[in-house]
Amino acid sequence: MMERRIGIIMHGVTGRMGMNQHLIRSILAIREEKGMLLPNGDRLMPDPILVGRNAEKIEFLAKEHGITRWTTDLDKALANPDDTIFFDAGSTQMRAELLKKAIAAGKHVYCEKPIADDLEVALDLAKTAEAAGVKNGAVQDKLWLPGLLKLKQAIDNGALGRILDVRIDFGYWVFEGDWTPAQRPSWNYRKEDGGGVILDMMCHWRYVIDNLFGDVSSVVCRGAIHIPERWDENGERYDATADDAAYAIVELKNGAIVQIASSWCTRVRRDDLVTFHVNGTHGSAVAGLTDCRIQPRETTPKPVWNPDEKQTMNFFDDWQLIPEREPFNNAFKAQWELFLKHVVLDTPFRWTLREACKGVQFAELALKSWDEKRFVDVPEMEK
Repeated sequence: MMERRIGIIMHGVTGRMGMNQHLIRSILAIREEKGMLLPNGDRLMPDPILVGRNAEKIEFLAKEHGITRWTTDLDKALANPDDTIFFDAGSTQMRAELLKKAIAAGKHVYCEKPIADDLEVALDLAKTAEAAGVKNGAVQDKLWLPGLLKLKQAIDNGALGRILDVRIDFGYWVFEGDWTPAQRPSWNYRKEDGGGVILDMMCHWRYVIDNLFGDVSSVVCRGAIHIPERWDENGERYDATADDAAYAIVELKNGAIVQIASSWCTRVRRDDLVTFHVNGTHGSAVAGLTDCRIQPRETTPKPVWNPDEKQTMNFFDDWQLIPEREPFNNAFKAQWELFLKHVVLDTPFRWTLREACKGVQFAELALKSWDEKRFVDVPEMEK
């Protein structure tokens, strides 16, 4: 057995998502497992270098987690031939420029979503990576959530029959920031800084729909700014200019209908912060982040509408929890491992920048639908 090093330039990991999911729970988790096992018995050991503009933050993060390499000089990091992957979890508006710089330096690139806030920019980025011949990918973490893996298994096994409709219900109450600090950064609520729940979440819903339910045909969406003023990280009041909620209906080519509610202005009374309720001819399923429950047609109750009497049925009792037959990996770590194998072994990896363009397209068309107050067709992505 031999340890094989792979150098990874990690940008934007002082933010919540980049630090927790990508650095700590993915790359450092792989290191704690003494590297990732390869088919020949070797172990692939990630060696990260942290890059950011704030030297104090980067140095603190590196020392806190025993990382020896960090820098504020991105150009110098990209010039090091021993580091072959560039990863970005920074701001959406800077992403395309940063990735192009990394591609020009010959690096394989992997990044958070959305890959851009404009489809033309996203497609140009994907074409640039393809022309350079570098491996490339974008995060589509929801596909490896235990709840969705169980849901996909139920769908693929035919337990639900033909899918009729899907309801995606996402969100929670994000505090305004005046008397209680907000759970999300203030830029999320400023359109000029790339904020908005449509741009943030419709990218996720596109790849979930594509991979689980069917090809998208058209979309109608209504966004809203329910909370017009918020307070930032310094306690300063600001005007919210980006949508904090969105309500969409999506038509699929197979005839199924998807309803999507995405909101940072809702209080949760459901199984999880996001639920996927799927109705089919043979059964229904409800999946959250970790669990999935199913109700076959044989055990479906037969309620009778009677508003004059109190309901005696407990509709939660008629659902069966799909058991965990195997341990599940962290969703972000699972995709990181696939990308690392793609880089070193040339194994297939279909979650590319080109695939991520579909999410940008979906968000862009949802915003167009809101602006024009109509259904908008979703065309095939250009080759």
